[in-house]
Amino acid sequence: MAIESINPANGELIKSYTPDTGEQVDSKIRETQQAWLTWKETSFSERASLMKNMAAVLRSKKTELGRLMALEMGKPQKAGEGEIEKCAGCCEYYAENAEKILRPEIIETEARKSYAIFKPIGIVLAIMPWNFPFWQVFRFVAPALMAGNAGVLKHSSNVGGCALAIEEIVRESGFPENLFQTLMIGSDAVDQVIENPLVKAVTLTGSTGAGIKVATKAGSLLKKTVLELGGSDPYIILKDADLELAAKVCTESRLINSGQSCIAAKRFIVVKEVAEEFTRLFKEKMSSKVMGDPLDPNVDVGPQARVDLRDELHQQVEKSIAKGAQCILGGIIPEGSNAFYPPTILTGVKKGMPAYEEELFGPVAAVIIAEDEQEAINIANDSVFGLGSAVFSRDIERAEDIAANYLNAGNSFVNDNVKSDPRLPFGGVNQSGYGRELSSYGIKEFVNIKTVYIK
Repeated sequence: MAIESINPANGELIKSYTPDTGEQVDSKIRETQQAWLTWKETSFSERASLMKNMAAVLRSKKTELGRLMALEMGKPQKAGEGEIEKCAGCCEYYAENAEKILRPEIIETEARKSYAIFKPIGIVLAIMPWNFPFWQVFRFVAPALMAGNAGVLKHSSNVGGCALAIEEIVRESGFPENLFQTLMIGSDAVDQVIENPLVKAVTLTGSTGAGIKVATKAGSLLKKTVLELGGSDPYIILKDADLELAAKVCTESRLINSGQSCIAAKRFIVVKEVAEEFTRLFKEKMSSKVMGDPLDPNVDVGPQARVDLRDELHQQVEKSIAKGAQCILGGIIPEGSNAFYPPTILTGVKKGMPAYEEELFGPVAAVIIAEDEQEAINIANDSVFGLGSAVFSRDIERAEDIAANYLNAGNSFVNDNVKSDPRLPFGGVNQSGYGRELSSYGIKEFVNIKTVYIK
C-alpha cells in the first residue's frame, strides 16, 4: 500500500510514496552502519563544524520548509518557520556544548586512575510523529550525531516530504552519506527494524499505545528505549493569579500547533473564587484567534492533521457533553472537505468524562473548577499522564513549591506555558513515557557510559 501525503486543508493528495521493501530497509541499515564505523572516530570539532553548517542550511530553507509543513500537516506557515528556527538553535546548542557534556569524568577511588567515558553505541531508530515534523526529529538528530551515533528515521506516514527533506538537509550540511537515512515504511514494518542487530536503540515520540508496542518489542531484544508519549497537561489557576496573564498564556498553550501538541495545556483547573472571571477572559481570547488556510500569515489555527483525527476529537467533545459538560465556544465541525476544528471550550468538566480522563489532541479546552488549592493539586495529579504542568499565582514562592514538589509531571512551569528547550531536560512520567531528551541528560541516553579503572 502506498504511503500518501494529503493536504488536510483541502483533502487533496500531495504525493504518493512507494514503501521500502524489507530488503531495501536492511540495505539502508547496512549502509548506515558503514557510515557510522567512520563517523564514530571523528573529533568533536569536526562534528561541531558540520552541525553548525546544518543550522545554517535550516535557516536558509526556513520559508520553504514552513510551507512544506503547512501543506502536509496543516501547521500555520509562521509557526512552521518558528519550528525551523528552533531546530537550528538546537543544532547550535549541541555543536557548542556536546564536547563539554561528554568529557571524561574523573572518579576518585583507591585506583591509580578511574573515570567514566561516554562512547557512541551505533544506529538509533527514531520513530517520530507528524505534529512537529522537524523539531521532533532534530532534537534527536543533533545530540545523536554529536555523540558519534548514526540514525534511521521512521517518520509518520502523512509527512513523507518532511522526512525526505530532513535526510537531504543532513546530507547537504556535509555529514557522511548514509549516516542518517529515512526509511519509507509503515508501522507494520517497525518490528523488522528493531529486530535488525545493527540497530542498537529506539527513541519514539507518539501515543501511549505506540510506546507500549515499541517498548515491548525492544525490551524483548534488550534494546534501550526513550519514550515521549501523550499528555493531558493541567494548568492550575489559583485565586491570586493574574487572570489576564493566565488567560493569555492558557490560550496560547492550548492552541499551540492548532492544539496538536503533547505539551499543550489541556485541563484548566481553576479555583472557584476566580472561575467565572477566568472563564470569561479565556473565552474572549480563544474566540479572537483566526482559523483558516495555514499559508495565510494572519491565521492562528490551521486544520487538524487528518480528518480521522479531527473526527475522534469531536467524538470526545460530544461524549463529554452527553455526560454533562457545557460547550461555551466552538464544538461544531465546519462544512467542507477538510480537517478543520474550531477553538472550543468545555466547562463543567468532571471525572468520568473524556475531557477529564483522556488526552484531547486538538484545540479543545476543558475547564475544571476546584474548591481550593489542595483540590486543584489533587485534580491535576488525577491523570494517567505526567508530561507537563503549570501553576499561575502572584505568590511566586508558593507557586514554585507547588510546581517543584506537588505536581506529578516531568515539567512544571510557573506563570508560563510548558515548552521544550535544548538547555533543559524534557520528558514525562507514568503513561507519558520515560527517559529524557535535550540538555546534557538527553545526549547521554544513547551512549555507553563506560568505566575505566587503572590499578
